[in-house]
Amino acid sequence: MDAPRPIQKILVANRGEIALRVMRTAREMGISTVAVYSDADREAPHAQFADEAVHIGPAPSSESYLVVDRILEAARATGADAIHPGYGFLSENAAFATAVRAAGMRFIGPEAHAIETMGSKLAAKETVMQRNVPLVPGTAHAITDPEAAKEVADEIGYPLLIKASAGGGGKGMRVVERAEDLASQFDRAVSEAINSFGDGSVFLERFVTSPRHIEVQVLADAHGNVVHLFERECSIQRRHQKVVEEAPSAVLTPALREEMGACAVEVARSCGYLGAGTVEFLLDDQMRFYFLEMNTRLQVEHPVTECISGVDLVREQIRIAEGHPLSFAQSDLQIQGHAIELRVYAENTAEGFLPATGTLERYRPPAGTGVRVDDGVREGGEVAIHYDPMLAKLVVSGPTREAAIDRMLRAIDAYEVVGVETTLDFGRFAIDHPAFRSGNFDTHFVGLYHSAEAEERELPCSEAVAAHLAAGAFLHGTAPALAPVKSPASPWRTARV
Repeated sequence: MDAPRPIQKILVANRGEIALRVMRTAREMGISTVAVYSDADREAPHAQFADEAVHIGPAPSSESYLVVDRILEAARATGADAIHPGYGFLSENAAFATAVRAAGMRFIGPEAHAIETMGSKLAAKETVMQRNVPLVPGTAHAITDPEAAKEVADEIGYPLLIKASAGGGGKGMRVVERAEDLASQFDRAVSEAINSFGDGSVFLERFVTSPRHIEVQVLADAHGNVVHLFERECSIQRRHQKVVEEAPSAVLTPALREEMGACAVEVARSCGYLGAGTVEFLLDDQMRFYFLEMNTRLQVEHPVTECISGVDLVREQIRIAEGHPLSFAQSDLQIQGHAIELRVYAENTAEGFLPATGTLERYRPPAGTGVRVDDGVREGGEVAIHYDPMLAKLVVSGPTREAAIDRMLRAIDAYEVVGVETTLDFGRFAIDHPAFRSGNFDTHFVGLYHSAEAEERELPCSEAVAAHLAAGAFLHGTAPALAPVKSPASPWRTARV
């Protein structure tokens, strides 16, 4: 094993709050930072905060933040020896990771093969099943023959889900309640998969009732060390995205937490993972859990894990990229209190969470003990249509879940935003709701309790969870519907999870 090599300068290939969050840790470590910015972000806080900033193109991300050559050119021009991808954009792009390393720079993330393996649903399933990781009962391989599908369906039982192997965004997914509907739904799923992805391969899974979305944070170094940093509950979701996350989950027992954590570690080991990643599970109403997928990057909700573990995940990412072993062992980690995160989106919740635009005429985030705000905007700034509408992440922590809930409600009340509609009121509604306070909720929360969503059952973020929620609405006689989006190319169709 080569000796660790210090990183001198990091280019953050992202924007907004995640770019700022990475740069702050880099600055604390004595590492110089480089921001990249589009025309729309010329005066953005992340571009102003960095030691250097490079313009990379017009406002559309397809002409700026997603152009690999421009990112690499900016890194070369500024002498950056490492690139941090943040999340979204190029963060889970195996070709980008390969290009960064081929250019002689360090990619602060996993190897390309791990990104590719976990980016394919079937490849991920085939990889983790060798590690005794529980999977939703279903097919282990792609199916294209309706007769083969019928045999498998009889074994799995109904209701079940048909899912495109190369799928994403809910495309190529069908719920089948009865055996007599299988053939027609199978043909539709295959046809949609071909039209959407050029690949008609599908697989079948059992439908899980009342699912909760639980994910486990992992860290892995190049020295063979892999640890988990406990779980996050991410069941309150709308339109393919999480809205409220907390750590730890209100329902996991210590034994179940240990079991899920051990499985998450095995998932990371199965693909030779390196860096920070998240293993996502579905938890049913019998407290049985199943592997869904692995996100091969830092998650939006990583701050709640930092709050309860005392670990700076970005610092560990950078140290791992430098070649250092992890700073701690599994036995050194313990849960400290409780943390909750509310994503503050510029959205009109009364209109089905439609994105909102405008000028931040007044923007005053809360502060105080146990309150953390990760944001990428400032007063007077414009909220435009070019990027994800998340303004900030409001994170609170406290000694108990009840204390964290009460602190979050006070922080929401102290958060001043004028000029743009936000999800702050929805956050107060959700976190103060009896179902949330009791811990008795699942991914159906928004559709069941939020009046603005009564006629539009929203799909949650993970494709697997999305399909289960869609199936639940189907079985209750209410088909899920997304808020209307005029253009197929609209940036609002790009979800960050």
